[in-house]
Amino acid sequence: MANAKPPTQNQAGQTHSKLIRLIAIIFLALIVLVGLTILIIWLTIKPKKLVYSIDDASIHNYNLSNTNHLNATYYFILRAYNPNKKVSVYYDKVDIDVLYDDETVSRGTIDPFHQPKRNATRFKLNLASHDVSLTNGIAHDLKAERSSGQVEMVVKLKARIRFKVGAWKSRHYHMKVTCAPIMVHFSFSSKGFQRTTCDVDI
Repeated sequence: MANAKPPTQNQAGQTHSKLIRLIAIIFLALIVLVGLTILIIWLTIKPKKLVYSIDDASIHNYNLSNTNHLNATYYFILRAYNPNKKVSVYYDKVDIDVLYDDETVSRGTIDPFHQPKRNATRFKLNLASHDVSLTNGIAHDLKAERSSGQVEMVVKLKARIRFKVGAWKSRHYHMKVTCAPIMVHFSFSSKGFQRTTCDVDI
């Protein structure tokens, strides 16, 4: 009886190539399956848009020098509302900018936090301008508005967030929030504050 011939180098190479292709197909199928599962979960839940507003705002310790250098402290109450019944939100990073006439006059952060389902969280933000240099035009506008007891400002947030449904957590999303215009009253003013609804983009 003749002995079986050992596989040639070419046959061995073909077998190895088929094995690699099979592994690649299985891996690709798993990626597609996971992606479809996440998409079905997302479409089934239909998460609602997060809601932000500024519920109060005031300026204290205001001082604008003759050389147009601004010192002031700002007090804001920021309300963040998650209207979803099945989705909670992880805020891993939140940066805040306060602007006047498109000029950033103060910056701050909010510590990372987790917001449960159907939850409203209020943040008391205490921010400040420390010797901020303003252009002549912006300084002139600020002096003019101050005489009325309030100034128009903008608060912007940039955040890295993740959504959580059950044990599943989404990838990171970048969220931008713009609150404008905010009519911020000075501490000496008796004017009431009108809540400002913010625009949220994820």
